[in-house]
Amino acid sequence: QVQLVESGGGLVQAGGSLRLSCAASGRASSSYAMAWFRQAPGKEREIVAAISRSGGLPYHADSVKGRFIISRDIAKNTVYLQMVSLKPEDTAVYYCAARLRVGSLVTYEYDYWGQGTRVTVSS
Repeated sequence: QVQLVESGGGLVQAGGSLRLSCAASGRASSSYAMAWFRQAPGKEREIVAAISRSGGLPYHADSVKGRFIISRDIAKNTVYLQMVSLKPEDTAVYYCAARLRVGSLVTYEYDYWGQGTRVTVSS
């Protein structure tokens, strides 16, 4: 079992920045690839960024490329999503997810999910 707890969401104006954190705990949490997904009202959950167990091979969705950066502190068992130049269309609940060994861009392939943290970007 792996427990994921997100934090760092909030209300920010367009052009602003936020950093989301996802603290992982539980058995062998470092064995998991991690990802950030988001779900806006009325829309399906979508991949935002993903990172491998080692912290390499980061992936960023085209919609956030150049604005968001995923990173991982293995010693702290924490994954981050640094978000800059936020846009109103980034408004969503952001979820952290973990998948054993190998990452994926597909929602249903992830084994564990956090409770989500809300990000609201005002125009």
